[in-house]
Amino acid sequence: MQEIRRYRPATISRRLSVVVGFYRTCLIDGLLEMSPAEHVRRPHVPPESPTLGLSHLQFEAMLHAARSSPNINDFALVTMLGLLGLRIFEACGADVEDLREEHGHRVLKVRGKGSKVVLTPLPPAVQRAIERAVDGRDAGPVLRNRRQVRMDRHAATRRLRHLAEDAGINLPRMHPHMLRHTFVTTMLDAGVDLRDVQIAARHADPRTTMRYDRARKNLDRHPNYILAAYMSSGT
Repeated sequence: MQEIRRYRPATISRRLSVVVGFYRTCLIDGLLEMSPAEHVRRPHVPPESPTLGLSHLQFEAMLHAARSSPNINDFALVTMLGLLGLRIFEACGADVEDLREEHGHRVLKVRGKGSKVVLTPLPPAVQRAIERAVDGRDAGPVLRNRRQVRMDRHAATRRLRHLAEDAGINLPRMHPHMLRHTFVTTMLDAGVDLRDVQIAARHADPRTTMRYDRARKNLDRHPNYILAAYMSSGT
């Protein structure tokens, strides 16, 4: 996986976890006397995500380019990924029938990892973008390609790269997960509590959320400033 297929350490570690778990189950069930994966060493996975998100200004430029695009799906695509934090398969899999009202909120029913279903509230800008993409339809996919069928991840990637070019964003490789990454890091940069960001991103482990936090090294948010401000009366 590492030498021939050139997989990243995180990918290798995840796949080895499946193998280790399989043989552990065989040991528990008495099918094996020892696990052949017991002493397999996994590659080191860095604590920070290798994926680079967009900066605040780049994200604003991306939103402006999508809003101005003649393709009615572009603005919905960018807002669903960047303002709702959906994974690309969740955004492409969303149907018009998944839109509903709950307790006075316009929400989208999202089918996530492990077939988990959650209701995601739609901010006004996202609601307008989705309504524009739906274009009065009462059924079918929210996001469609040029052939008016469900958009897939490949078509979405092409649209995002085109929008990045229109926005003047020069990146070596634009892909959908960059906007989910931007969703998390922008929330953290805005001062949203880590626990709230974890819930919004639907991460099972807060350490996953922390891997996205590029601002941990940002001195503007250093706790020393918070403590000094709190104790200002005595200093």
